[in-house]
Parts: sequence; C-alpha cells; structure tokens
Amino acid sequence: MITLPNTLVVMALRVESAGVFEAAGVPVLYCGVGKVNAAMALTRELTCYRLRDQAMPLVLNFGSAGSRRHAAGTLLECHEFVQRDMDVSGLGFALGVTPYDEAPDCLHFERKFTQLTSAVCGSGDSFATGVVGVECAVVDMEAYALAKTCWSHQAQFACAKYVTDGADHAAADDWQSNVHKAADEFLSLYRGLVR
Repeated sequence: MITLPNTLVVMALRVESAGVFEAAGVPVLYCGVGKVNAAMALTRELTCYRLRDQAMPLVLNFGSAGSRRHAAGTLLECHEFVQRDMDVSGLGFALGVTPYDEAPDCLHFERKFTQLTSAVCGSGDSFATGVVGVECAVVDMEAYALAKTCWSHQAQFACAKYVTDGADHAAADDWQSNVHKAADEFLSLYRGLVR
C-alpha cells in the first residue's frame, strides 16, 4: 500500500505554484477557487488518510491574497482565520459568525513560519475589491475553509499568503500580474518544514 505524505501542500490554482513544486517533485493538491471547492477537495484527501489508518498530515496552504494593510509583494503567515462573508446579521448575529456552529468564529493554529509577519486571513466567496466588514489583514477565497476542514479532522494547518494586490479597484489587474511571483518562496518555506 502506498503511504501518503506526512506534509500535504494545498493551493487553489496551478498558477500560484508556477510549476516550481512540480519541477521539485513535490505533489500539490489544487483545490480550486472558493470555500466550497477547497473544503470538498481537502476533505476528500484527508478521508484517504483515515481510510488507510494513517496519521493526519500537516496541511500547508500557499497562495495569493489581497491586503489593504500590507504592500503587494509581502509574504505573510496566516494562523488565524475568519469568514468575511458569513452574514446572518438579520437574525442578530455579528458579521462573520456562523450561527449554532461548534467551531470558534476565529480559528487559531500554531505558528509554523515564525520568520514571517503574522496576519489574520478573512476568506470569502468573492474577489475582494473593497473594504470588508470583518476584522482581517488579508483576504482570500479558500484558507478559512481549509483551516476549518483541518480543525474538524484534527490535522495541523499552516498557511503562507503572498500579497498580490490591495483589495481595491486595481485588484484584478494586480493579481494577474503578481500571482505567480511567490512560488520559489513558497517552496523554500515548504523545504524549511520538511527537512
């Protein structure tokens, strides 16, 4: 029986790895865009570990993010995660709070990339081009879902995000220009953990 890796790299899109991980022989789970795709892909993968009675891996999420606080080109560690688009305020719940959920509103994980500045990541199923209502320093579309999947499977989770844009009117063009630029740095972070 094939043993699954002790460290599982997850990215939303192939463009975020720019072929660097493939060239280094490091397998990547490309989960697709958005919280639903991310949760489904990672759940499927972690279920394989359970079915083989193998310990849960350290899940590493590398990817792009927007930020109004950190400049484009900044590499950050995210170890706290919130949902920026969960809005049940009509029933009296604060923005970002999932009603009647066992998971905390903000998921916390042990820091793995302590050499990087830490930032709270707010995930949502929209490409952010304006101010979001939940307190977070960076915005993306998958990390909260990946973090919650790890939380529910009792797997370790670590995340590094490369700021591609200012989550503003120019975000789409900036993302297109910058999304591939951190692949080498992501690989270095990976190698620093799996030596």
